Amino acid sequence: MSQSINQRVVLAKRPVGRPDPNDFRLEQSSVPSPGEGEVLLKVEYLSLDPYMRGRMSDAKSYAEPVAVGATMVGGTVARVVESRHPDYAEGDLVLSYSGWQRYALSDGSGLRRLDPKLPPTTALGVLGMPGFTAYSGLLTIGRPRPGETVVVAAASGPVGSAVGQIARIKGARAVGIAGGAEKCRLLREHFGFDVALDHRAPDFAAQLAQACPDGIDVYFENVGGKVWDAVLPLLNEFARVPVCGLIAQYNAHGRAEGEDRLPAVMYAVLSRSLTLRGFIQREFVAEQFPSFLRDMGGWVESGEVRYLEDVVDGLENAPGAFIGLLEGANLGKLIVRL
Repeated sequence: MSQSINQRVVLAKRPVGRPDPNDFRLEQSSVPSPGEGEVLLKVEYLSLDPYMRGRMSDAKSYAEPVAVGATMVGGTVARVVESRHPDYAEGDLVLSYSGWQRYALSDGSGLRRLDPKLPPTTALGVLGMPGFTAYSGLLTIGRPRPGETVVVAAASGPVGSAVGQIARIKGARAVGIAGGAEKCRLLREHFGFDVALDHRAPDFAAQLAQACPDGIDVYFENVGGKVWDAVLPLLNEFARVPVCGLIAQYNAHGRAEGEDRLPAVMYAVLSRSLTLRGFIQREFVAEQFPSFLRDMGGWVESGEVRYLEDVVDGLENAPGAFIGLLEGANLGKLIVRL
């Protein structure tokens, strides 16, 4: 790839249901030049995350959708290759929100200089947005106490794996739910969960009940669907449910089939004094991000929190990797190395 050519992945059309490769388009253009007060960034790593599916839709949400024809959004680790900004020099490594492209301009807003002693990809995972999502959601909404049972869905991913490990640091019992034997093995052997359950098992609901004989005190929701159906009857009085994601529903379109389960959910909320609280991690950044970097950085350094990365090479492979992410094909934090 010539240093004078930029490459980017744009949203070609809005997907209906499951995204497919035709919903993306790879484009080339000239590398832009920074103006006064700007830096030119060369992206080295791109984060792929489930929230991006929502940004491909034009449905009303917490953030503006990606426009058709616009560059797909995403967190990146980038290198400053040219600077006309007083705070950044050529060679600086930064966390940015440059999206699915090789080069990007920035006026410095939202950039965070990275510690060169740390693996740069951790800024996209365990020491970045996914790790902070786990930290803020679990500790602010879930509030696990020693001896309680914390259950987390999509537990082998970057958010879920951090949730389970933080829960154990706080003295709680961690039950992880994932898809497939290999992911369950990783939960037990690599991340140290007390119990790992495969949601694909035909008797999954019975296994979950057996694994939680005293009920569930905190359920960190990343999935929805049948996992939520199995969890709901087991929630204890005053249980807390941080609602972080609903990946089982992201590709759904039209009205859901089957009975309306909302009345049963609302009755459980009332009768058991449940707390269901949706959140987007950005609401906690101002107050909690410094303490997150201190705490999580210490836990990673001590080995109390471990992480796993799934690295795919080549920007052109980002669409296929992202589609696989929505189907649970990745093992750990999914990153594209450019």
